[in-house]
Amino acid sequence: MTSRPSPSGTSPLTGVTAAIESASALDGVVGIIRSVADRLVADDGRSAALRAAPLGHALHPVLTDVPLGAWVSATVLDWVGGADMRPASQRLLGIGNLAYLPTAVTGLAEFAGLDQKTQRVATVHAVANNVSLVLNTASWAARRSGRHDLGRVLTLGAMTIGGLGAYLGGHLAIGMKAGTRDHRIPEAHRAEAVVVPS
Repeated sequence: MTSRPSPSGTSPLTGVTAAIESASALDGVVGIIRSVADRLVADDGRSAALRAAPLGHALHPVLTDVPLGAWVSATVLDWVGGADMRPASQRLLGIGNLAYLPTAVTGLAEFAGLDQKTQRVATVHAVANNVSLVLNTASWAARRSGRHDLGRVLTLGAMTIGGLGAYLGGHLAIGMKAGTRDHRIPEAHRAEAVVVPS
């Protein structure tokens, strides 16, 4: 596969990700998450199921489509669907919240195989996503009690913070090439990175 032409200019977010990668202040939290992740993947069979074995590459990025898709859809219905769409929006929010658990578990399994710098980014990614879950859970509860306007605001906040988590997830997968893969997939079959000139 040939590389695509490099886009012009650089992203201001490059500095943000570089700062996170070098933030040694995160290492205490990183160590706590690493200890949990290491226990999760200590069993070879469980590790294989949660990481690369089912698909030949990391399972986590595939699963993220479910909670993110449900949450984004709920947010769209909140602001353009009108009152008739409130039940659908609430159901989508609940689906996203339920789908978050297996998605987070597979992400934790991936965390175990990362180096320190990458784990720092993954830690901020996880924190942002967990805050998003808390806000969306509160939103679902507010809707259940009839406070739909509060629910809309909470979900909008969740998606704002979740946007940071999603961006860092993309940086992990593309910029840092994090993620397990089947050892039978040779390096030559992986797409060449597009380098943006500085």
